[in-house]
Amino acid sequence: MAAERLVVIGGDAAGMSAASQARRLKGPDEMSIVAFERGHFTSYSACGVPYWVGGDVEGPDALVARTPEEHRDHAIDLRMRTEVTGIDIAGQRVRALDRESGESYWTGFDKLVIATGARPVRPELPGMDAPGVHGVQTLDDGQALLETLERTTGRRAVVVGAGYIGVEMAEAMLKRGYEVTVLNRGAQPMATLDPDMGRLVHEAMDGLGITTVNGASVTRILTGDDGRVSGVATDDATYPADVVVLGIGVEPETGLARAAGLPTGPNGGLLTDLTMRVRGHHNIWAGGDCVEVLDLVAGRTRHIALGTHANKHGQVIGSNVGGGYGTFPGVVGTAVSKVCDLEIGRTGLREKDAAAVGLRYVTATIESTGRAGYYPGARAMTVKMIAEYRTGRLLGVQIVGREGAAKRVDVAAVALTAGMTVEAMTALDLGYAPPFSPVWDPVLVAARKAVAVVRAAGSA
Repeated sequence: MAAERLVVIGGDAAGMSAASQARRLKGPDEMSIVAFERGHFTSYSACGVPYWVGGDVEGPDALVARTPEEHRDHAIDLRMRTEVTGIDIAGQRVRALDRESGESYWTGFDKLVIATGARPVRPELPGMDAPGVHGVQTLDDGQALLETLERTTGRRAVVVGAGYIGVEMAEAMLKRGYEVTVLNRGAQPMATLDPDMGRLVHEAMDGLGITTVNGASVTRILTGDDGRVSGVATDDATYPADVVVLGIGVEPETGLARAAGLPTGPNGGLLTDLTMRVRGHHNIWAGGDCVEVLDLVAGRTRHIALGTHANKHGQVIGSNVGGGYGTFPGVVGTAVSKVCDLEIGRTGLREKDAAAVGLRYVTATIESTGRAGYYPGARAMTVKMIAEYRTGRLLGVQIVGREGAAKRVDVAAVALTAGMTVEAMTALDLGYAPPFSPVWDPVLVAARKAVAVVRAAGSA
């Protein structure tokens, strides 16, 4: 009996995790595995690119968890610099283009995994394709940006967008000695936070010497006589630039899947069931940044591009295509970031998210320290908690502060997953010692205040 063939489109976290897990469960005589990757790298940490650009870590090799050769040593036929250009679902085959030779050919499959990732949002504006304008999503993108920085003599950088990527790239450019301006279309940086918490990030960025312009809608990229970027224009002003970094966010890379007729959701990502199988297709799975996932708090699908999810998706997919069983139940939207020594953490719903799904809510915001107040090095942090009106069910937490702030959001992530109320949270047995926390941890202080707000709202 011939071995069944698994084809994987995409050689990063989700795709190669799926391939590797499937190989652990089935040997080459039972399943042949062919994987296509259009870039130069596999199984890498895209999250590390800003820290590579900023000089905190070495790259690109240090950011690669497993090389193509290592995958091939495990009997995975990994074809680099090869882009899948078409999926024939009825014929169970994919069309691939070898970018080096120009050869195009078909490869059949019994089972297919789509892990095409996400692409940086790149608005269709004049000058957006000019040399010196860079998106940052892959190691190839990071390498291209570094090559530009080596050739550029000017020291003015404009970052468009103030989400996670934008803020992290602003720090990276600052560390490289650039004069940094961040153009943000929103009211405050970090749109994944409520504006009152985003304001704290804005103040910290100003203190670091990063100029942040809110309410700035970019209208065009300006170029010089040599065709290279020379500035960024908004509705209100022009900002000189020797390099422009796009930090507007990413969107699912699903053009190939949509062309094949596969289902996508309201956020543009592929729709799957709990086993990560594409809805309506028994032999096709999808995972990573190209899919939408269930938000366990809001009860609807979201697109969240994070390596943590992608690796979990890959493990689940690999188990299922390899004859085992696994599920991915959903997420609560946990993320952490930093800009220099300012730490940022969030999980669950923002105020506008809660309102969008029809939830009535209350909020509580407190200021505390990450250590006992008398212990050396105690630094301030702000914790905001959102709870459901009357029931007190935890809906979301946002934390902004210095050392020890961001990872405290993990306590809230567990509470959200468990469906806890803020009152139940006040009894959590968290670790305490003066070097690590006050007697009442800041998350518990916020929970206590939220309990009082819930009670007051209920009696009003």
